[in-house]
Amino acid sequence: MQDKKLDILILGGAGRLASSLASAWEKKHNVTTLSRTQLDIGNPHQLESALDQRPFDILVNGAAFTNVDLCETERETARLINATAVGQMAKIASKRAARLIHFSTDYVFDGSLPRPLTEEDIPTPASWYGKTKLEGEELVLSTDPRHIAVRVSWVFGPAKPSFIDAILKRARTESHVEAVNDKFSSPTYAEDCAEWLAPFLQPSSNGGLYHACNSGSCSWREYGAKALELAAAAGIPLATTEVGGITLAHMKQFVAPRPVYTLLDTSKLARTTGITPRPWETALKDYIQTHHASLSSAS
Repeated sequence: MQDKKLDILILGGAGRLASSLASAWEKKHNVTTLSRTQLDIGNPHQLESALDQRPFDILVNGAAFTNVDLCETERETARLINATAVGQMAKIASKRAARLIHFSTDYVFDGSLPRPLTEEDIPTPASWYGKTKLEGEELVLSTDPRHIAVRVSWVFGPAKPSFIDAILKRARTESHVEAVNDKFSSPTYAEDCAEWLAPFLQPSSNGGLYHACNSGSCSWREYGAKALELAAAAGIPLATTEVGGITLAHMKQFVAPRPVYTLLDTSKLARTTGITPRPWETALKDYIQTHHASLSSAS
């Protein structure tokens, strides 16, 4: 029996993750996206009006105030976008008997536990960004058991440049590049995430809190070094394939505290969906070959 064709509304549609979800899911469903320029979710009247005007079985929130340092000084705006607006979405979706899929972050943890973190671990955010994101996911989960909050980390994908794209760009022309070597987490490939979350589009699937990232862990330096190794193997011309290591303490421009170790355990996601996320190195290889090597050879 073929799955029902759903109406899916994605907010923050121009974002790195949301864009990949839309591209993958529009093959089977009716997908509408609204970018930040089309909808200011921080305006409650505009948000309510936009949702009232559009049909949806699934509402996806890919919008957020993600500038970690700016959140420390623009606290009211950060809370409005990352928490208050999210609670409003959850209530509206619930009234429509629709499911909300909301994205949260590994920054809800302070990074002090040197082991993979599960959904049962108690969040202890160290930054205002992490605190507002935690408040947002709590509002989602307390509003309706059908709703889903998904924690992701170090998202990369074709829609919007990330750390990976930045370090590849630098390594094309600079003989020396650096990255932090004492902060660890798990990269999340946006296109893989669309596959992991597809089972949750069906109303019979379980709601709740899930961790979604590729398997394995790395530091920023290891992440960058692997990207340069894969790029060189794919024939992309580089000025260097080495990534120097620097410490978090060296990053004087950082205002907000960063968690040191936030490897997310995805066992619950695998048990629920039957999908085990592939290693981040494999996903990164696909990304570089598809979205960097092909462009390099065409130019």
